[in-house]
Amino acid sequence: MYKDIKDKLKKRVISQYSRIFSSAATNPELLKDKVIELCEDIIYHEHADLSESEKMQLTNEIVDELTGFGPIENLLKDEAVTEIMINGPKKVYAERGGKTELTGITFDDEEQLMYTVNKMLAPTRKHVDESFPYTEISFADGSRVNIIIPPLALNGPTITIRKFSKEIGSIDDLVKLGTLDKRMSEFLVAALKARLNIVFSGATGSGKTTTLNVLSSYIANDERIVTIEDTAELRLTQDHVVRLESRTPNIEGKGEITIREIFKNSLRMRPDRIILGEIRGAEALDMLQAICSGHKGSLAVLHANSPLDVIYRLETMILTSGVPMGLDAIHRQIVTAIDLIVQQEQLLDGTRKITHITEVNGMAGGEIKLDDIFLYELEGLDAQGKVQGSWKATGVVPSFYPSFKKAGINLAQEIFNKG
Repeated sequence: MYKDIKDKLKKRVISQYSRIFSSAATNPELLKDKVIELCEDIIYHEHADLSESEKMQLTNEIVDELTGFGPIENLLKDEAVTEIMINGPKKVYAERGGKTELTGITFDDEEQLMYTVNKMLAPTRKHVDESFPYTEISFADGSRVNIIIPPLALNGPTITIRKFSKEIGSIDDLVKLGTLDKRMSEFLVAALKARLNIVFSGATGSGKTTTLNVLSSYIANDERIVTIEDTAELRLTQDHVVRLESRTPNIEGKGEITIREIFKNSLRMRPDRIILGEIRGAEALDMLQAICSGHKGSLAVLHANSPLDVIYRLETMILTSGVPMGLDAIHRQIVTAIDLIVQQEQLLDGTRKITHITEVNGMAGGEIKLDDIFLYELEGLDAQGKVQGSWKATGVVPSFYPSFKKAGINLAQEIFNKG
């Protein structure tokens, strides 16, 4: 009975009040009044026995579905939720405080879930169907959304939403969250202002893009910044920002524009800084060559499990780029181009921490030399399952330390003292 009334109510709202949806932003209060009015009418004519609480639930569900994203609307509004994972219509998971749990939220069926998918895609130029069953988009607030549907997703339409945190706006916010300590924050802000080239690495969900986003806010407002991403999620506050996004093939398999092609074009746009949302392939060599030719202060994200893994992944990307280069030449490109690797991890208790700040410090014995400047030393778990540990300075003073003074940045050398 409840579902039948809901279906009839939704159809009548859409048919009778379509003008409400023609505006760019649907007015939820106006819609709610109309839904209540129609709800009472349908209940009266259907002789339905619904309690006041059921009527209110019905009204809220219709409003959420037509003005928002249906059953998950409250999860999107909940600031404690950092990630939402929808595995078909009957299983919705949410991450809070680094812990993932199954919610009691469900969609009525796959049709309702696909309606939500299409609402998410409506403001974008992207689509999903059987011939192209997956895509990535960003919401207006910067939250990133991955969508994959049958026949690839066997459990039904599957959506993963990584929410953009509005609470993290400065490096001090990351310090308060326990992502890094004060010494490390001062060092990273100084490194950014001194135009060092930094790679932010880590596994999926480790928080590396958030850290890059926060640090990018310390770039001077008068610099021309070009960002290049697969799915736009960086939110820079400076005035002079050019945002570029790659393009997937259309339904005929044509029209693809890759990160590499965009990157090559960006070099002709006179950027002061280039920020790569993620290095995934052949653009690695182009980025390294661009930095070597004078584009200092570049930032990039890369999926890797350790600073050493960053080097291995860059080697592999360049070797498979189709450009004939030996390992020695690749190593010289890497050590010339990259100054710092910032490694971030999500630990066992769900917290996200920078575990390594590592200098790429030339060559030794034919291999790239990596020197850890700061490390997170894990001591174990307490009785509540919380990670116990602390950040340590290794005592290494980076070889580029004199560049801080040249850039007019006063960073005390004592922050590198061991301990």
